[in-house]
Amino acid sequence: MNEWNIVLFTLAVCALSTLCILPFGLALAWTLARKRWRGKILVETLLTLPLVIPPVATGLILLKVFGRHGLIGAFLFQNFHLDIVFTWRAVVIAAAVMSFPLLVRAARVGFESVDVHLEEIALTLGAGPLRTFFVVTLPLAARAISAGIILAFARAIGEFGATILVAGNIPGRTTTISLKIYEAVILGQDVIAWRLVIVCLVISFVAIWLSERWSRGAIG
Repeated sequence: MNEWNIVLFTLAVCALSTLCILPFGLALAWTLARKRWRGKILVETLLTLPLVIPPVATGLILLKVFGRHGLIGAFLFQNFHLDIVFTWRAVVIAAAVMSFPLLVRAARVGFESVDVHLEEIALTLGAGPLRTFFVVTLPLAARAISAGIILAFARAIGEFGATILVAGNIPGRTTTISLKIYEAVILGQDVIAWRLVIVCLVISFVAIWLSERWSRGAIG
């Protein structure tokens, strides 16, 4: 797999992981912003864990869960003959888990910024909860959600620790930009490593710049 194929593969799996976490992230963010329930602090704590524990620890957990003898991995293999670890699916899952908290945190801020009275007015005028969410709440929180999506995507691109443990670095199958940089440095291929570092820097810079501008409402 040449360098540009690796870049395209990385962008594809990161886009897929971001797409996969989007509905769940929005649902959880809205629930955290609007609801109070027993155990909410526990959920918030669990949500933050991937941001603070070593990524390799997260990778080990994923390996145990999605391996052939793991809780989910065993079920998928026995019933569908579907392997997760050391495949592109593991790359997607690792990226999704590591970027999920960033999406939820940004979306939560967006939902909390929406005036509840506007939602109440919509309900009073006959709109159902679902219609109110899509017509009132979601558009008003769109900037923060967009910023969260971009940050999640950028975080997924830079993922290394969890990915190398649960997906490995298999040429043509699971090699991402970060894994290739590591491999190139180990093999003394500095030119390749620096080219990919520059690609990462450009993508990350643009992503963070867009995220900052959208979150502050500078675009529009």
